[in-house]
Amino acid sequence: MYEKEKDLISAFLRGEVDRRGMLKGLSAAGLMAGTAGTLFNLMSTQALAADFDWKAHSGKKLKLLLNKHPYADAMIANLQTFKDLTGIEVTYDVFPEDVYFDKVTAALSSSSSEYDAFMTGAYMTWTYGPAGWITDLNEWIKDPAKTNPNYAWDDMIEGVKGSCAWNGVPGGKLGSEDAKQWCIPWGYEQNNISYNQEMFSKAGVEVPKNIDELVAASAKLTKDVGGGVYGIGVRGSRSWATIHPGFLSGYANFDQKDLNVAEDGKLSAAMNTAESKAYHAKWVQMIQESGPKDWSTYTWYQVGTDLGAGASAMIYDADILGYFMNGAGNKMAGKLAYAPFAANPAAKGPTPNIWIWSLAMSNFSKDKDATWYFMQWASGPEHAIFGATKMDFVNPVRKSVWKDEMFRERLNKSYPGYVEMHDTSAPGASIKFTPQPLFFDLTTEWAATLQKMVAKEVPVDEGLDQLAESVNTQLKEAGLG
Repeated sequence: MYEKEKDLISAFLRGEVDRRGMLKGLSAAGLMAGTAGTLFNLMSTQALAADFDWKAHSGKKLKLLLNKHPYADAMIANLQTFKDLTGIEVTYDVFPEDVYFDKVTAALSSSSSEYDAFMTGAYMTWTYGPAGWITDLNEWIKDPAKTNPNYAWDDMIEGVKGSCAWNGVPGGKLGSEDAKQWCIPWGYEQNNISYNQEMFSKAGVEVPKNIDELVAASAKLTKDVGGGVYGIGVRGSRSWATIHPGFLSGYANFDQKDLNVAEDGKLSAAMNTAESKAYHAKWVQMIQESGPKDWSTYTWYQVGTDLGAGASAMIYDADILGYFMNGAGNKMAGKLAYAPFAANPAAKGPTPNIWIWSLAMSNFSKDKDATWYFMQWASGPEHAIFGATKMDFVNPVRKSVWKDEMFRERLNKSYPGYVEMHDTSAPGASIKFTPQPLFFDLTTEWAATLQKMVAKEVPVDEGLDQLAESVNTQLKEAGLG
């Protein structure tokens, strides 16, 4: 029974037929979607098991610590596939983001063995790694006895993969030859423009191509759309999270840095150059003229909610935030579109700073080999395709998923410009910060300085000189400057 269908699925798994051809053939054979899906999952599991002993840790138990997020939702929805494949039992705790990182810190700092693996941002590993709380995953990735030969580590987008690796030396280049792979990229966010097509049309505004056009377009939208709509949403709370999305993406496009790294490894502030001051002045002007009235309270949630509700005309923030706001339940669903953004008109292309939701292994796990089985499955190509096509797993970190025509068509149909935006920005996408242990302290102070500038409590030039002086003092006190 189903022999021809099995042959067709086998041909797909061997790469001889694309996914569209396989689904078309299954449909022509009269196979119902549910039956076809069951058959495909069964054969995919068999194919995975053919070249690797996935049952090596059958009967073991793992526990995960997860942030409430669509990436976690996609994994949980597919978890039975992993259990069937490996025989490993997986349980998990899920917490909302406002408390999640505190839960991680509490578990790791107490050397708790309760959790084997957990979700993390790459920035956090700059603390976790040197503290000895997480494991360098190179040991497993490079061991053919422990890693499925079809894992395709090279399929990961280079800038994303490299941004999850650091040698632990303050100021050390991310992704260097001697870097430790502190985490595995799972899904990531580029920072570009998400905008309301109807509002742009009403105000007669073109999609901005650089920082000057962004400032002008935001002001015109604020003036002409009406109904209390403001032109642009960007984050403004006193947090590192205000600096890392649109702000730093545009800043880095002008080849500006957060810190200088001297030949002797000493670090110093780099945010009070003439170019930096010019960029800050335009950013501050944009918020003063065209941002939300209570900008200094704005986080990811407020920026996204306003776009989805029609309170703002565009955001310069995470592309996936714009993606989620175009979905069901939002007033503006179906009206949003997307565009790559290079703040510097002289730049070759966008250079978005990125946030990477990643998977890390606790150094206190009682069974690291079994934990690695879960991590490689959850970050593997098969699960990535499942999440991207069946769930809201954007942005995938695998090049093969971005080449999948059905995935691209799904995005093109409901998210105009999203695929082109990603493809245009991916070559320049990476973490633009300098890895060092004072990251959260220094970026939070940077955000506080931005607040003072926007509130006109301090002129931009003076504010940046004061910030640089404070940063240099802190670096020296920590033995880094």
